[in-house]
Amino acid sequence: MTESEVLQVFRETGALLEGHFVLRSGLHSRQFFQCALALQQMPVVERFGAALAAKVAGLGAVTVIAPAMGGLVLGQEVARQLRSRFIFVEKEDGKLVLRRGFKITAGEKILVVEDVVTKGGRVQETIDIVRSHGGVVTGVAMAVDRSNGLVDLGVPMFSLLSLHVVAYPADDLPPDLAATPAVKPGSK
Repeated sequence: MTESEVLQVFRETGALLEGHFVLRSGLHSRQFFQCALALQQMPVVERFGAALAAKVAGLGAVTVIAPAMGGLVLGQEVARQLRSRFIFVEKEDGKLVLRRGFKITAGEKILVVEDVVTKGGRVQETIDIVRSHGGVVTGVAMAVDRSNGLVDLGVPMFSLLSLHVVAYPADDLPPDLAATPAVKPGSK
């Protein structure tokens, strides 16, 4: 899949929103990728999952892990395409944890999959969890890299779409954006 094809899918499904948004990172942006709107269509999930799986197939990951909620659907599909095991981390008391009896063995090669990465906070938390259990992170795959490659997580990173979407601190908004009511469309 080309980046223009991926962007077209986001536009056609209404998953690329325009306005004034508060991101999970606390930054403000004129654009928001609501991947769930695109990923509610199983043909889209299959196409995105196949495209990401093709990019990461050479990493040798035997397990795919995703942070809940955003990475779940895509992570599971990438694992299916790779014929790998799929597990996830989820919030408990405000931070991500490995639960539900999921285990990571020492030296296990693991791929992290997320829907959208802006600053990489949740992905870094997931990487830290994998490493704390003795796993080896082989790479990170995502549908959208909002940092345009500026985030460095210390492992190979792969995306279907890489954009530099300008994000602003809350105390440094352009006047037109400050005049527009902000919404927080992501998971709360």
